[in-house]
Amino acid sequence: MSQARTPRFVSRLTRQTLALIMAGGRGSRLRHLTDWRAKPAVPFAGKFRIIDFPLSNCINSGIRRIGLLTQYKAHSLILHAQRGWSFLRGEFGEFVEILPAQQRIQETWYAGTADAIYQNIDIIRNHGPKFVLILAGDHVYKMDYGPMIAAHVDNKADLTVGAIEFPRSQASEFGVLTVDESGRIKSFDEKPQDPQPMPDNPELSLASMGIYVFNAAFLYELLIRDADTKNSSHDFGRDIVPQVIKKYRAFSYMFRDPIKNQVAYWRDVGTIDAFWKANLELIGVTPELNLYDSEWPIWTYQEQYPPAKFVFDDDNRRGMAVDSMVSGGCIISGSVVRHSLLFSNVKVNSYCTIQDSVILPEVSIGRRCKIQNAIIDKGCRIPKDMEIGVDLAKDRDRFYVSPGGVVLVTPDMLGQTLHHIR
Repeated sequence: MSQARTPRFVSRLTRQTLALIMAGGRGSRLRHLTDWRAKPAVPFAGKFRIIDFPLSNCINSGIRRIGLLTQYKAHSLILHAQRGWSFLRGEFGEFVEILPAQQRIQETWYAGTADAIYQNIDIIRNHGPKFVLILAGDHVYKMDYGPMIAAHVDNKADLTVGAIEFPRSQASEFGVLTVDESGRIKSFDEKPQDPQPMPDNPELSLASMGIYVFNAAFLYELLIRDADTKNSSHDFGRDIVPQVIKKYRAFSYMFRDPIKNQVAYWRDVGTIDAFWKANLELIGVTPELNLYDSEWPIWTYQEQYPPAKFVFDDDNRRGMAVDSMVSGGCIISGSVVRHSLLFSNVKVNSYCTIQDSVILPEVSIGRRCKIQNAIIDKGCRIPKDMEIGVDLAKDRDRFYVSPGGVVLVTPDMLGQTLHHIR
């Protein structure tokens, strides 16, 4: 093992790194799930929020200086970070620092990803990092950032971009890279209509994960230059990365499962269909994302609920869940739940059937309801005898139905007001 790969060397690199998580976006492709919350604050996997995954990756990687950049409807996100991530000790130089859009340098809100970092450049400088790790706050994955930073140092790189093999048919939603044999980036196209295929597999493209490692001093120069460029969109993918590739040393870092030596788990849960599918994948016997991994735990904040409870055992009124995940505080009262994921504090009254559905926290489902292929948003009160996912034509008149036939139900669609604005 080379010196650059020893755990002690990697640990020193992570201690010299400041992570900045971009968590200001709405995530409009998630439709009504982001009407009242930013995408990183959307609940995921029964008890977590999407933001918990990059935050946990940082902590587990030994990076304990973290900035969380927020903007769009960030109240629930900020509250979650304050409640769940305040265990870091500031006197030891550890923190999760909230960096909301506050017009520190310019009289505008964050105009792009690069502008968001630039508007906090004085704060970043004061922390004195040697490396800056920039992360998207809206992807679900487990990754040790230490080896990526070590590879950045080994390559004497100015910029390193995290990359993953991705189906070419879906790669137009991301930045797409081409690289040489050493991993040096030759081109970078942001959301191309016709993504460049990988040389050894025309069905795949090399997609950017939205993860960047910069030498800090180099990043400051780039941001200042970009801020002074009038025709710039002030975006990393559109402006910063292509500029670095042309003039400096930019490398890719391939994200792979180090044990299985295959493409690692990484999900952009940015659409209703993708969100529904990624949640239900977790129900499998051996899902790709292992939430029971004690060596790489996902940290979060959750209220202290009692254990889930299943009541009644009559032939036509049996409380049970099959091939499902059921979180704390749930009560399944004389109903059947199959291949579904129930978040915390869900109440299901008698004679219901729930199939292939994702039920977010604090939902109450009335008697004799039939719900299938659905996402029920937090706080919904489903009236008794309601059928969801059975007649999609009827559902389209009152709810949102995705291209894949998943029905999204929110309190607003039910005429239930959780957010009083008048």
